[in-house]
Amino acid sequence: MPTDLSSEITDEPISTRIRTRIEKAGVRFHANDNIAAFIKDGELEALQAEVQSKLSGVLESLVIDIESDHNTQDTARRVAKMYIQEVFRGRYQAPPPVTEFPNVEQLNELMIVGPITVRSACSHHFCPIMGKVWIGVMPNEHSNLIGLSKYARLIEWIMGRPQIQEEAVSQVAQLLMEKLKPDGLAIVMEADHFCMSWRGVKDTDAKMINSVMRGSFLSDANLRREFLALITKRG
Repeated sequence: MPTDLSSEITDEPISTRIRTRIEKAGVRFHANDNIAAFIKDGELEALQAEVQSKLSGVLESLVIDIESDHNTQDTARRVAKMYIQEVFRGRYQAPPPVTEFPNVEQLNELMIVGPITVRSACSHHFCPIMGKVWIGVMPNEHSNLIGLSKYARLIEWIMGRPQIQEEAVSQVAQLLMEKLKPDGLAIVMEADHFCMSWRGVKDTDAKMINSVMRGSFLSDANLRREFLALITKRG
């Protein structure tokens, strides 16, 4: 991130200022990227206010009388707050603190965490994605260990952005590989997609299941089968 911000034009929209910093740094800012490093203190509130203003225009373009309709008078504020502070907070907030412990007992047996409930929104239609994630870890003597609740917090941080499921699972795998440094990592996610059940074909029964295997889970078929069998029984 650039350190010299003195040349910023202060009457520009806050989104423009943030975008300019990111572009100067040559950093990607896709929907499922975290941009917290480029947001200064107090700017998130200003960004929420800007989003609120633009959402009011969207409602007006939908020919909704937000002046006299008591149900939608405050909708723009509520939706802006929901996007910035809740469902997409993983895009604007720094990663949660995670304490890592050395593997003193040199554990080297399969560990499974899950199912962890996940919530996100499809980056194609901003429709909800609701599902479950299972994680398998094969530690080694050099691996780091983290508390069980931290798996959920890290996954929530990744999923709290506009996502597509295939990319989200890969992001979770990369983050956990960096934190844990295990011999192997396996992740399976199963989710309902409202962009399929609420619109389009309106199929309420279809789910998407995908997996990512790293290290020993990729090379050891027996380990992979053990993991998949155990989460199937648990399900």
